[in-house]
Amino acid sequence: MDLLTREYPPDVYGGAGVHLEYLARELRRLPLDVRVHCFGAPRSEAGVIGYQDPSGLSGANAALRTMGVDLEMAAGAAGTDLVHSHTWYANFAGHTAKLLHGVPHVITSHSLEPLRPWKADQLGGGYALSSWCERTAIEAADAVVAVSAGMKADVLKAYPRVDPDRVHVIYNGIDTEQYAPDPGTDVMTRLGVDPTRPSVVYVGRITRQKGLPYLLRAARRLPADVQLVLLAGAPDTPEIAAEVTALADDLRATRSGVIWVQEMLPKREVIQVLTHATLFVCPSIYEPMGIVNLEAMACQTAVVATATGGIPEVVADRSTGLLVPIEQVSDGSGTPLDDAKFVGDLADAMNELLEEPARAAEFGRAGRQRALDHFSWSAIAQQTLDVYRSVS
Repeated sequence: MDLLTREYPPDVYGGAGVHLEYLARELRRLPLDVRVHCFGAPRSEAGVIGYQDPSGLSGANAALRTMGVDLEMAAGAAGTDLVHSHTWYANFAGHTAKLLHGVPHVITSHSLEPLRPWKADQLGGGYALSSWCERTAIEAADAVVAVSAGMKADVLKAYPRVDPDRVHVIYNGIDTEQYAPDPGTDVMTRLGVDPTRPSVVYVGRITRQKGLPYLLRAARRLPADVQLVLLAGAPDTPEIAAEVTALADDLRATRSGVIWVQEMLPKREVIQVLTHATLFVCPSIYEPMGIVNLEAMACQTAVVATATGGIPEVVADRSTGLLVPIEQVSDGSGTPLDDAKFVGDLADAMNELLEEPARAAEFGRAGRQRALDHFSWSAIAQQTLDVYRSVS
């Protein structure tokens, strides 16, 4: 069977790429004969094929280039028994392969285009193309995997023609051997983070859905000795890059310990930063599951996260962290109805745990145990195989 994806190591920038790395590994251990088709340069890993933009589409709209890659991926899937696509970037490849090769198509829905309307600013007319690719593929898929119950509800609301019985909830997972507390401090020293001072850490892309501007505003209310560590890069648009830069500059003008790392750090280094954090914060306004919360929990770090999407299914409120309430507009964007209230509630939740470091540490220990008990990749691979068998 063939996995179709935009992201695959070493080119991973989001949760979908992390998901594919571990899902492919665990499916092969079952064992299954798995090929991976991904975007980008050729890979050295056996059974992994990289596809670059077709030369004839050089300079075309980004969504159109994606569709060009998808057509080549569909052709490359010849001989497969089943295709499994991830995100709209590869859904068109999966749908085309289903028609071309007469095989079942399974989709894992990590996010939904109707719930990311700000992408119209990023893609222009390409947003209509990405939305069409996703809708066409999901409505025709033999099975849809949602990464949370909240995500399943979103799929059925966005695409009411989809039979609910075809939508299966399978969570993202975490490798708790790789993601485990690291007591070392070499990375902290190199980045300029003082392990003796409390710290709030954010890890994620700079995109509207991740809510970084709200965190930067809330951070104005943090105690003066608290460090804010941002592992944040890959801005979606020049506009959000400029907004985040201005907010970070304003914050630096009033307090010390604002550390912004814009390059993608190796996994080991992120783990060390997470380990030493007093708390990890996820201010997302749209998050189907939020695998980054699992990563922090596995590193034994308390989490403060928005109570939206699938996050409440991962972060146990008042047990492994604190959930921040949010009332959102009904246009699908996730935008808070009251920005100031959301920012204030986010600041209050962070300060509540910063004032009680022993409680934060207790939440961290409970979070690691929850990751161990409920989110293993081996179980997720077996559940995925069960879906494959149901459509074969």
